[in-house]
Amino acid sequence: MRQVITSAAAVLVAASAAAHAQSAAPYPVRPIRIVVPQSAGASTDLTARLIGQKLNVVFGQPVIVDNRPGAGSIIGTDLVAKATPDGYTLLVVASSITLNPTLHKNLPFDPVRDLAPITQLSSFPNMLVVHPAVPVKTVKDLIALAKVKPRGINYGSSGTGTGTHLSAELFKYMTGVDMVHVPYKGGGPAVQALLGGQVQLNFATIVSVLPHVRGGKLRAVAVTTAKRSPSAPDVPTIAESGVPGYDHGPWNGFLAPAKTPRTVIARLNEEVARILHTPETRAVFTNEGAEPVGNKPEEFGAIIRDETAKWAKVIRAAGIKAD
Repeated sequence: MRQVITSAAAVLVAASAAAHAQSAAPYPVRPIRIVVPQSAGASTDLTARLIGQKLNVVFGQPVIVDNRPGAGSIIGTDLVAKATPDGYTLLVVASSITLNPTLHKNLPFDPVRDLAPITQLSSFPNMLVVHPAVPVKTVKDLIALAKVKPRGINYGSSGTGTGTHLSAELFKYMTGVDMVHVPYKGGGPAVQALLGGQVQLNFATIVSVLPHVRGGKLRAVAVTTAKRSPSAPDVPTIAESGVPGYDHGPWNGFLAPAKTPRTVIARLNEEVARILHTPETRAVFTNEGAEPVGNKPEEFGAIIRDETAKWAKVIRAAGIKAD
């Protein structure tokens, strides 16, 4: 019996020593999972795969992208919010995370309390585009037409509560115009509806409409960010076109479960920021109409808090409810 107890004790000591050695070893010592709460092919998915491939080389550990779409990104985000905070389950998410606290009364997580920011990965504008048959070439033209025809203009979006919807609602909120929202099941169907003339305008993602603008099938009026897009430098911003202060730049961000060790957050921030600032990565992002960011965790955290408060006002004023 004594021999059995001694052997068992030895096993426990060995296991404890191994666990201590692993915890003391430089991060990471095993595969990393990046959860993407959208489907394959979404901008978040493409960004996660690009960053994952680079981190794989840097860390010498497999970095696996795990798509968990559903419920407006809530399912995948909740999975990470409740994961062990050890740096091995991470999240790449869209800026719609700042909308969910207002859109959903029973959200199973708090984006500020339950997630730790690592860095903002990218920023990209939506583009205000109109069908060529619509007599609008500038933002001032659109405002004038909308005021002459209250609720006489239809705009499409990729769905209620999405970034393309909120770009339009922010525009309505800041200009006082009234337009009719026509939601579609995704950005693709929304753009096709605009091309077909079923709706008159769209605040679409730039990557989805820029080819149609260049081909003359759609007319670009403005971009939604505070600065012009390097992918379309001749297209003005909404702010400079008569709506000062207008700024909606959707983004993708990198987060971890709350209470993830600061040393792990710092290591991830350092490596990802370095990846984002390489000419190769910048070229990939620019080609997609996006700009790499790579800011500090504190700066990214402030953006999440500020945008959550901003969109709460817009969503409540517009009476938007989740589908």
